Amino acid sequence: MKTTQRAMVILLSILSVSSFTAMADENIPEGAKALLASIKKNLPQIPIEGVFDTPMAGLYGVELAGGQIIYGSADGGYIISGDMYQLGDEVVNLAETRRAVHRKEVMDQVPVEDMIVFSPTGDRRSYVNVFTDVDCGYCRKLHLEMADLNALGIEVRYLAYPRAGIGTPTYDKIVSAWCAENPNEAITELKAGRTIPTKSCDHPVGKQYEVGQKVGVTGTPAIITASGRLLPGYMPAKDLAAAIGLE
Repeated sequence: MKTTQRAMVILLSILSVSSFTAMADENIPEGAKALLASIKKNLPQIPIEGVFDTPMAGLYGVELAGGQIIYGSADGGYIISGDMYQLGDEVVNLAETRRAVHRKEVMDQVPVEDMIVFSPTGDRRSYVNVFTDVDCGYCRKLHLEMADLNALGIEVRYLAYPRAGIGTPTYDKIVSAWCAENPNEAITELKAGRTIPTKSCDHPVGKQYEVGQKVGVTGTPAIITASGRLLPGYMPAKDLAAAIGLE
């Protein structure tokens, strides 16, 4: 296998979306144009969404579909797959910091009214977006923490993410929950392992599934904080509160 072909396979293997997004020239740093041209020539299938400056001279970041980031030299001769860390008083993952900004931008565009929301009865101190699957064991475990999360002032906003994919039995269950007369009760029933009446309506399940892929969700539950930080997997209520700075 040729070197360029091998590199393409490696890079594409970390992506969940494979569509190319055209960029306006004014959004590309002047010094990165040779890098962008080189990637397009040698790895034309790599789905580039943006190019940006980094703190390191001669090195640019390249945003890919699905929230991944690679880095490349200004002359277009080298690319690096992996995160960049800034060392100082504390270690900062610069790639994750940028991904969080991207996630927040994407999540802020999703209408809250299209989500199934569990709100605190008292003051809301913060919120989390949770991509969820009704047949996921850890999603069910997180749902059992709902009363504790709400008591801590955390609003939980569910988005649908049927792990088995669109058109599967799990997808049908999730659609029925979103289309139910009382979605909160319906999803609670499903997460308890019980059945609910099959429903159909104009629902956002497919769109939310696509949003999950766009922000890098690979499993459920996937918790995205108000700041765009991704917390993959189940967390007990108190640990989640600490993770978002409430304790």
